[in-house]
Amino acid sequence: PGGAHGLKVTRWLNALIGKIGTFIFIVIIVIGYIVFAFKVSPSSLKPKRITFPKKEKSDNESMDPEEVAEKAAQDLLEDSEESLFNAWNTKKAATDSGKIVNDMASGDLYPGKEEIDMDKSDQIGADNTNNIEIIRPEEDDILSDAEVDKMISDYDPRLDLSNYKFPPISILKDYKSDRAFDDAEVLENKDKIIKTLDDFKIGIKNITATVGPTVTLYEIVPDRGVKLARIKSLEDDIALNLSALGIRIIAPIPGRGTVGIEVPNKNPKIVAMRSLVSSKSFQETKFDIPLALGRTITNEPFVADLAKMPHLLVAGATGQGKSVGINAIIASILYKKHPAEVKFVLIDPKRVELPLYSKIERHFLAKLPGEDDAIITDTQKVINTLNSLCIEMDQRLELLKAAQSRNIKEYNEKFTSRRLNPEKGHKYLPYIVLIIDEFADLIMTAGREIEGPIGRLAQLARAIGIHLIISTQRPSTNIITGFIKANFPTRIAFRVFSSIDSRTILDSTGAERLVGRGDMLISSGNEPIRLQCAFIDTPEIEELTEYIGSQQGYTDAFMLPDYVDDSNNSGLTEVDLKKRDPLFEEAARLVVSHQQGSTSLIQRKLQIGYNRAGRIIDQLEAAGIVGPFEGSKAREVFYSDLSNLEQILSNL
Repeated sequence: PGGAHGLKVTRWLNALIGKIGTFIFIVIIVIGYIVFAFKVSPSSLKPKRITFPKKEKSDNESMDPEEVAEKAAQDLLEDSEESLFNAWNTKKAATDSGKIVNDMASGDLYPGKEEIDMDKSDQIGADNTNNIEIIRPEEDDILSDAEVDKMISDYDPRLDLSNYKFPPISILKDYKSDRAFDDAEVLENKDKIIKTLDDFKIGIKNITATVGPTVTLYEIVPDRGVKLARIKSLEDDIALNLSALGIRIIAPIPGRGTVGIEVPNKNPKIVAMRSLVSSKSFQETKFDIPLALGRTITNEPFVADLAKMPHLLVAGATGQGKSVGINAIIASILYKKHPAEVKFVLIDPKRVELPLYSKIERHFLAKLPGEDDAIITDTQKVINTLNSLCIEMDQRLELLKAAQSRNIKEYNEKFTSRRLNPEKGHKYLPYIVLIIDEFADLIMTAGREIEGPIGRLAQLARAIGIHLIISTQRPSTNIITGFIKANFPTRIAFRVFSSIDSRTILDSTGAERLVGRGDMLISSGNEPIRLQCAFIDTPEIEELTEYIGSQQGYTDAFMLPDYVDDSNNSGLTEVDLKKRDPLFEEAARLVVSHQQGSTSLIQRKLQIGYNRAGRIIDQLEAAGIVGPFEGSKAREVFYSDLSNLEQILSNL
């Protein structure tokens, strides 16, 4: 019967959990029976330490008395340790709690402590070599290179004037027109244009009108087969029928496939500088030197980047808006840039327009050392300033070369991220904007002395952040030469009186048909764009400069390098070699080692002013170490090694 019960149970388990499950169940039952029957515990499964008896020496007589005594003491110590462990094991079996009281004949085993934790006693008496606790000391956190770089903050050039506040927009006025635009004017002009074209057998498919602040653009789509030259030739006829001046025909409008006819509005609107500065396109621009110039025919703000122009020529007849345009350019920069980021060199031979900005001398202006006024009006000072800018340009080009940078933006990014060492002459380079309000007067009075450095700056200064803005009211070919036009790709033309003047400025006609009062064309090599220039009045400029000038500024204006006109130096017979400069010998070694007799080299390497470096180079010439001045070339060095130079220096 027992086997029948087992078979029945087995079949029941197979049906319930399967054969594999039945096998596992039986194995678990067997293991449980063994553990219960033989009282198997986890501690009994630990390996026991087997102590092998040490082999004693049989011949104690051969040992020294000291060795015999040492061995006897060791045996006694081993016997006492064995009796101690036996006593602990006996007490452990007899006590129910986890603590025992050591009551030995000689007294407490550990005086002052009556009870010992059993867990701690197990650590002392048992062999726990299999259970070892590994303690790893924590290492200090090591920062990555990127984290270290983040901890070193970037250089901020604005910290010198950290409390500087940009001028508020409320300084500028909002010139709103009282007269609303009349839609009837647009409809009337549309009908006249259609009738005029129809009189000359020119059919059109469609006509649309875009109203701007000064002019309205009528875009027409002519019938197939109509030549654009026929429409272009009707410019005067359309102007006659519309009884309007300043009509300009664009045939075709680039990228649209239409013909544009620009008709001046009877009631033009003033484009306030405030509306441009507060526009989203100007506030959110990422341009390096943003200029808010005006509004297009579609009434959209026109913002350009002077850094990409990179130079600007402004021309037009008297009273057509050139000076207002220059003021709008300056105001745009003042509203967008910090004094540490841009400096102005202002040249005003007329002496009436730019002196308004003298209040911001300690913030935004640059001048020559020793000059009282930062607004330059004297022709000789203009020549010195332009040549000083050429020296500044050469020094900046050397810095860019040493930093392996292609332009000022890359160089300043490296400097602000602290990848350039200031101890090696590197520094933050602000943009420099040179503004000449009347270029024709300078050409008439100085001629080549002005055109030479202007040409150098126009060719080379764009990469190092020096940008030129030249204004003139005489757009003749002897003022705006081919050399100037080649280096001033961006040009602004206000109204002129002849198509020849328009071609001189823009290389195309159109400026003679402008209506004046800020109506202008801007060209950057493509088709000219018609704008209404922003208007900023003199009281607004005064309030703007007063707000900036009243704030804390630098101790002085931005100093340009000293310039000494070598051609005006007196004869070398006046140089007294007995009164040599303390840096004379060091400069001589420097010139010979570099084989370059350059004033700028001495100035840069010895970190002295240009005047002092010029006196040292004159002393070197008098001593026969370098040759005479040869214009733009470096002076010849007469010694090729330092040994011969030392003999000359010892004889002086």
